[in-house]
Amino acid sequence: MANADAAALYADLLTRAIANTIYGDNPQDPWSGGAYHAGLREKGQDWPSVAHSMIGMARLTNLRSLTERALADHVPGDFIETGVWRGGACILMRGILKAHGETGRKVIVCDSFEGLPPPNEGDYPADSGDTHYTYEQLAIPLEQVQANFRAYDLLDDQVEFHKGWFRDTLPGLKGRKLALMRLDGDMYESTMDGLVNLYDSLSPGGFCIIDDFGAIPACREAVLDFRHARGITDPMSQVDWTGVWWRKTLPPPA
Repeated sequence: MANADAAALYADLLTRAIANTIYGDNPQDPWSGGAYHAGLREKGQDWPSVAHSMIGMARLTNLRSLTERALADHVPGDFIETGVWRGGACILMRGILKAHGETGRKVIVCDSFEGLPPPNEGDYPADSGDTHYTYEQLAIPLEQVQANFRAYDLLDDQVEFHKGWFRDTLPGLKGRKLALMRLDGDMYESTMDGLVNLYDSLSPGGFCIIDDFGAIPACREAVLDFRHARGITDPMSQVDWTGVWWRKTLPPPA
């Protein structure tokens, strides 16, 4: 079997394992009836009890595709996710790097590992009434995320963890060259923290993925505010009912 075929088969299996469409674990959310539904898992519309990601097969497949495109197009930089839950999306990126023999890049894993913060309604009125901080299911300890990486034999020195609120940790990452950034902070504040601190480090030709654009109005507002303030006109592409991405404008040919 050709190496490219083996890498593709590995990525296929890794994606299905992370979403656990193989065994179909029951969800723990209050809206999907407690039973596994393939359609909900495809769209990331349930909170799995066992699977290492809740973003669903469509967004995982998109992440795989853009990670592979960044490698194929030699876009310089590391890969980062802000808001990782059980770590599945980051595990997928690390697995793809390994499958392609890429040893010079890192996967940067950013999370409070304590859930989401209460809304700062004074500074970010778009987050008024946000209740994500009340969901214990969203607070996955750092040690558990590291154990999940280890279960796939993907915990090594190419994985870098940053624990804390984004407003405290992301400023320290300014200047890190990035090939892909995936923001999954749900709230206006968390989304804006990611954009303000990381977007200037995204290489031309790099990819910006927003998980909650369609699902959470405050996240959408943050993205649109940032793009307007920066004059960003790069077209956004829709992944599924909530996820979007765009490619940072390539420089004109010399």
